[in-house]
Amino acid sequence: MAQTRAPRAARARRAGPRRPTGIGALVIAVLGLLIPGTAYLVARRTRLGAVLTLISFGLYGAAAYLAFRQRDAVIAWALDPAALLWMVAGLAGGAVALVVVLVTSYKMLRPLTAGPASRTLGSLVVGVLCFALAVSTASGAQTLMAQRELVTKVFAGSETKSQTRPTITPKKDIWEQLPRLNVLLLGADDGADRDGVRTDSVMVASIDTRTGNTSLISLTRNFMRMPFPAGTPLHEKFPTGFWDPNGPAEQPEFYLDAMYRNIPEQYGDLIGPSDNPGADVLKLSVGAALGLQIHYYVQVNLAGFAKLVDALGGITVNINYPVPVGGNDDKKIPPSRYLKPGPNQPLNGPDALWFARGRYGLATADLARQARQRCTVKAIVERATPQNVLANYQEIAHAGEQMIRTDIPGKLLKPLVDVGQRVKTAKITNVDLDKKKNFPNGRNPNYTAMRAIVAQAINPVRSTKPVPRRTTTVPPSTATQPKVTPKPDTGDLTSACAYNPGATG
Repeated sequence: MAQTRAPRAARARRAGPRRPTGIGALVIAVLGLLIPGTAYLVARRTRLGAVLTLISFGLYGAAAYLAFRQRDAVIAWALDPAALLWMVAGLAGGAVALVVVLVTSYKMLRPLTAGPASRTLGSLVVGVLCFALAVSTASGAQTLMAQRELVTKVFAGSETKSQTRPTITPKKDIWEQLPRLNVLLLGADDGADRDGVRTDSVMVASIDTRTGNTSLISLTRNFMRMPFPAGTPLHEKFPTGFWDPNGPAEQPEFYLDAMYRNIPEQYGDLIGPSDNPGADVLKLSVGAALGLQIHYYVQVNLAGFAKLVDALGGITVNINYPVPVGGNDDKKIPPSRYLKPGPNQPLNGPDALWFARGRYGLATADLARQARQRCTVKAIVERATPQNVLANYQEIAHAGEQMIRTDIPGKLLKPLVDVGQRVKTAKITNVDLDKKKNFPNGRNPNYTAMRAIVAQAINPVRSTKPVPRRTTTVPPSTATQPKVTPKPDTGDLTSACAYNPGATG
């Protein structure tokens, strides 16, 4: 009888599963992280392995579906503070699950007879992988939290104060209420050498929310007599526009770029409660000048802009003529240095800022600077590759918190994603306000004619004929300034920003 049982026992041992070697168990456990559950199947934990494997494939499939078919939804989640918190929780939960799968898989597969060296190596590799998972999870969570901070700090909530933001009915389609979205874009120059904030760059983006077609309208910084809507306290105070009728011909403190600072300081009681009274003033005035209702503003702080460029690792531009760094034309203070001409010049944040704003000693300096600003934007877009942005996202988000102010409410971000997608594939045009006829020097711009041009560009059916200028003025002399001849704006940034020694615009 004993002789019969022995062979059966031996055959049973031979038919049982063979455990992999120590190295093999480690390799299978590590590879099992790619598809959690497969290592359990190898360890003959069939039911548990099958469940985890199905869950893994389901998650991979859902991720692929979201990436290729629901990108707008993913972007919307990235702009939702609550969804971002859930992402952080999901990331942490997933990391814990992977650590558990790795450790338990290795324990199940590791042979009981493994020697000390094999056990030590296995424990070391598993420990390193667990640490790597923890570090990557912490980094991902920090990135998500940086995005959440950016969204919550930059985009206004319902508790913020604004005198010019439209009232949106939550239960109605937003874009039925705003068939045309007008956004004021401000470049705020509040450097250490400036007394207060001046908005040297003022532009309106008028967007057809159905088609995405966008009209860009730029205003020159030295416009005087900027109007205000009838019936407002500011219109009653300045019925003929923002200027001093008894003052000299040129009134820099009444320029468009001085309104953001001067009106709230001197006439703040005419504005009402606001988190950014300067922006509210410009929304009212620019809207009156162009015949538009300005719904929201986006203000870019140029000091934060320098930090953004540094966060991206700098930018590369072609410099066609010496660009002044610093300097003050009014006070006759020369620049500290010049950015030297040359192709593919690398610029750090501060130098990129001066490339975009330097103007000392240049005739038609505003036009030359506007051309360089467009090239700066182009260089940033080229530098902001997905890989570079992801690698430096926390620094970029932190710079964005300091760089951007807006009264766009958070609840509008998700609908704006859809409009943004349409804008990317739609037509973007520049509205020429006709400088030669309507504002040759900015002292007395023909705003009536500008409104007619804007109406014609945005809605030709309802347009009216341009009104002739009321007065004529003589452009200021540029005899003492170096001659700068900007190139025609063809809209082609590649050629406009190419290296062309001697070109100045």
